[in-house]
Amino acid sequence: MQNKLSFHQSSVSLEILGLPDYSNNENKDQISIVSQWKLTIIDKPLIEGKIEHLGPIMDAFYIYSNLLIKNEIPIYESKLIDIKADNLHIHNIVLKSSKKNVKPLILKIGNSLLSDTINCFDQLNESSKVIIKKTGISNNTPKKVRFGVNNNFKFFNFIMPPFIAICSLVLFSSTFIYLYNSIEDKDKNELIKRK
Repeated sequence: MQNKLSFHQSSVSLEILGLPDYSNNENKDQISIVSQWKLTIIDKPLIEGKIEHLGPIMDAFYIYSNLLIKNEIPIYESKLIDIKADNLHIHNIVLKSSKKNVKPLILKIGNSLLSDTINCFDQLNESSKVIIKKTGISNNTPKKVRFGVNNNFKFFNFIMPPFIAICSLVLFSSTFIYLYNSIEDKDKNELIKRK
């Protein structure tokens, strides 16, 4: 009996079929030997394949979405999958079969379906029940495209809160010092006038 795990996000569903690796004393509910995966996008043909196809397809979606976020030219091409923007809201996906004489599958998806698909991939990556050996993102992809967005956001999220706190502290402190000095000057002037 194979194990089956599903990951859902709105109109997209990702299903992973496989077995645990008993030689590594894995739990019977885990999947580390993936035999098949299926990606179901509402109103689109079923996308399925073997484990060697899943990694490159996930990488393609991640790289393409990073290009979109960074406002770079959103286009990704490989032997297995091509993704490019038709316009700001429509994305063309061409899935090429590794079998001979099989026509490529052409899909058009909107931003919401793209986001839902990536969310399903994120759920798969974060799942403790599925162990997928990382194929790594293809070497012809520049390193900054692969990891630049995440690292920039992590650094930005790490450095900005203390920076804002220090700036706020300096601003409020200088305001109070100014007010204190002006009140003190008034008190001195009144004391001098009384004398």
